[in-house]
Amino acid sequence: MEQLDYIKESLDIKDPNITFEKTFDKFFTHREYHAKLDYDPPQCSVCQGKMAKYDFQKPCKIPYLEMAGCKVLIRLKKRRFKCQACGKMAVAKTSLVRENHQIPNIINHKITDKLMSREAMTKIAEDLSVSVSTVYRQLNRFECKTDLTWLPENMSWDEYAFKKGKMSFIAQDFDANKIIAILDGRTQAVIRNHFMRYSHKVSSRVKVITMDMFSPYYDIAKQLFPKAKIVLDRFHIVQHLSRAMNRFRIQIMNQFEHQSYEYKALKRYWKLIQQDSRNLNDKRFYRPTFRMHLTNQEIVQRLLSYSDELRHHYELFQCLLFHFQEKQEKHFFELISDTIKQVHPIFKTVLSTFLKDKEKIINALKLPYSNAKLEATNNLIKVIKRNAFGFRNFENFKKRIYLALNTTKEKTKLVLSRCYTQ
Repeated sequence: MEQLDYIKESLDIKDPNITFEKTFDKFFTHREYHAKLDYDPPQCSVCQGKMAKYDFQKPCKIPYLEMAGCKVLIRLKKRRFKCQACGKMAVAKTSLVRENHQIPNIINHKITDKLMSREAMTKIAEDLSVSVSTVYRQLNRFECKTDLTWLPENMSWDEYAFKKGKMSFIAQDFDANKIIAILDGRTQAVIRNHFMRYSHKVSSRVKVITMDMFSPYYDIAKQLFPKAKIVLDRFHIVQHLSRAMNRFRIQIMNQFEHQSYEYKALKRYWKLIQQDSRNLNDKRFYRPTFRMHLTNQEIVQRLLSYSDELRHHYELFQCLLFHFQEKQEKHFFELISDTIKQVHPIFKTVLSTFLKDKEKIINALKLPYSNAKLEATNNLIKVIKRNAFGFRNFENFKKRIYLALNTTKEKTKLVLSRCYTQ
């Protein structure tokens, strides 16, 4: 009897009506324990008459958590009862599993816990010895409800790729890092239909919205949140400048023959032209392209000597980068206004965009907000999608994101006990 109690305690089964048999089957892949569920007959649920014990059901297979590194399967026989008055049949109930189910509650809790991580559905099913459909059924028990009575003061907007060629919209609380909305699309109509459900009083609470340089967001943000300041992400502003410099370098590079030293040097050391000149390394190394020892600063000067036009635009790029990083918005836009007519069309397009979004860029320089936190969230979303090899159903993907990012898990610290002897 003590051995049977030990098995029950090891499996952490609290139901006193379940009793285990002495023997169990040990296979190469798992262990099978045999148990019975039996107790005194209850009242009939139909006529409230007296019921009597009838027989046992065919053993149901209940997958359980691993024990000592070995998977466990419980074959449970449930007692059936028959009403002596009306003939109604009933099956014994237990707290181990829900009625008419074979997956125990502890497995469902474990599935939920793993859904909050970034594991794939098939990996969760394999670890817990259940089917993928069981994991999806547990996922579908959760609902993504939107709280229409609250919006944060500082909000971040961005998009992420749901499928190839299909972008989805995401909004996040800047301060609490909680996801506010995940929408199947990033068009103005989709965003408007979602945020129009909030009252005017709730929408008026939003003071700052950070976003990248996706222009359709500007108009819809002003319509929905007229009191909010739009702050462009500083990373994307610098990225626009860097891409313009890189495209211009490629155009200059293609003017030389592909076998020339100029072409090879401009192609190999392209990163040095993109880099801030103040951060160039001054250590001297041997450079195979030039067949001599040079510093990064000396390499840049050699590259710029190939073209006066390249030197002129490189100096402009470095000046704009300096003023932006030092948050000198006055010098930044004065330099753009003075040089926009003389620069190459590649730079002219970017500088015209900066002048058009002048107010939003000034907000980015003055206010301490950016899309960095939301970009980190998007990185986690990519991990979830990559581990799952993609999602076909948007709602399932949406629930996984909410469970993984909006649900807080209790952190437990491992405490190691030490014994001291004197």
